[in-house]
Amino acid sequence: MKKGYVYILTNQYNSVLYIGVTNNIKRRLLEHREHKNKGFTNKYDVLKVVRVEIFNKITDAITREKQLKGWTRDKKLALIKEENPNFNDLYNDVMES
Repeated sequence: MKKGYVYILTNQYNSVLYIGVTNNIKRRLLEHREHKNKGFTNKYDVLKVVRVEIFNKITDAITREKQLKGWTRDKKLALIKEENPNFNDLYNDVMES
């Protein structure tokens, strides 16, 4: 069974949040960085990785993504700040892992 990843991206001003799910985090983050998909993240330049959660099953990741998308902005921000209080870009950490 494939692993699943839920990730949260923001822009350089931390004013926009995007929550996504994938079974290949490195590929997906690279697609965002290279503007491969036209849409929300491309339009708002949402490229900074501020949180990644790893799941043993993609179905669990999908469930978590839906849960997070239902949260208020304040609750999402609090979640990010738990492990990344300065909203550092985790892109290089993820790509090197």
